Amino acid sequence: MYLPAILLCAFWAAASAAENSEDCDLMFVNLDNEIDNGIPSTEEPAPPCDCRREHSEWDKLFIMLENSQMREGALQQAVDEVLRSDLQRLRAELGRLADSLARTCGPAASAEARLARALDELLQASRDAGRRLARLEGAAPQRPEEAECALGAALEELQQTRADLRVVQDWAARRLLPAGCETAILFPMRSKKIFGSVHPMTPMRLGSFSACLWVKATDVLNKTILFSYGTKRNPYEIQLYLSYQSTVLVVGGEENKLIVDTVIPVGRWSHLCGTWASETGSASLWVNGELAATTAEMAPGHVVPEGGILQIGQEKNGCCVGGGFDETLAFSGRVTGFNIWDHVLSPEEIRETGGAESCHIRGNIVGWGVTEIQPHGGAQYVL
Repeated sequence: MYLPAILLCAFWAAASAAENSEDCDLMFVNLDNEIDNGIPSTEEPAPPCDCRREHSEWDKLFIMLENSQMREGALQQAVDEVLRSDLQRLRAELGRLADSLARTCGPAASAEARLARALDELLQASRDAGRRLARLEGAAPQRPEEAECALGAALEELQQTRADLRVVQDWAARRLLPAGCETAILFPMRSKKIFGSVHPMTPMRLGSFSACLWVKATDVLNKTILFSYGTKRNPYEIQLYLSYQSTVLVVGGEENKLIVDTVIPVGRWSHLCGTWASETGSASLWVNGELAATTAEMAPGHVVPEGGILQIGQEKNGCCVGGGFDETLAFSGRVTGFNIWDHVLSPEEIRETGGAESCHIRGNIVGWGVTEIQPHGGAQYVL
């Protein structure tokens, strides 16, 4: 009798539980789909999905290709920038050389014509290198081996153009006059009859002086006179001469020498300056704007007398101009920018006398281009 009642109660409880479960499910779904009205959720976030997975062979291939293209692009851009800057500097050098030649070269001279042709060839080579670089910049991406080969060829072409430019510049430096000078005196050979006589603007009674000149020697012996001033009583009042291994300044006699162990290169222009002050006995020699030697014990108290003879390329050891000259002492080469002052120049002034436009600076005793300098025996003015 009790058993049916128990079964009936159990069935009713199960049905009630199922109905409540469906209500709970519906309530959960509805709450999950409702808009959050600013109420923070108390549920813990779901753990992140682990998306890491092994790349396929195609993925690896594409990644390697992208990295290779990026590296190739960066390398090509860096090399292009180097080439572009080299070309710009090269073109600037060519432009400066062309401007310098236009200012200093005379018309219709065969040497200048050869130089102009060489310069045209260099400019053409520079333009060819520029076009080659432009083709590299505009070309489609190449394989690394092809790009490296093309860039190597462009670099080799630029280096050859630079080497050609240096050759032309060296030739021009040997051929052209320095420091804005328009003329020079050429001593074509060593001879006792070839010299230049100088007629100072004021008497050469000197208690101090500075003497500067540009010189390019063809050959140098044991004593090769650049310039000398002497009287009948003392032929060695002032001398500046070259020897095998040195440059020598003499004041007041051969016993008063200042020697610089500097070899003046044959066939190249060099700038020399000598200074002396009687009051202190100080003397100095400057080579190409640099102090090469100095002393404080050179003919102190001596005064260079007036009435002597001043010459370029020889020393006076006779009674008159040209008398008693010695062929072994003669100078062969070119001289320009010869100036003498009646005082000691400052270091800054000495450097200016050897600067880019030093031929426009003139001494007050002898001024190049103003003072009369008369060539003798085959010496001549040249452009």
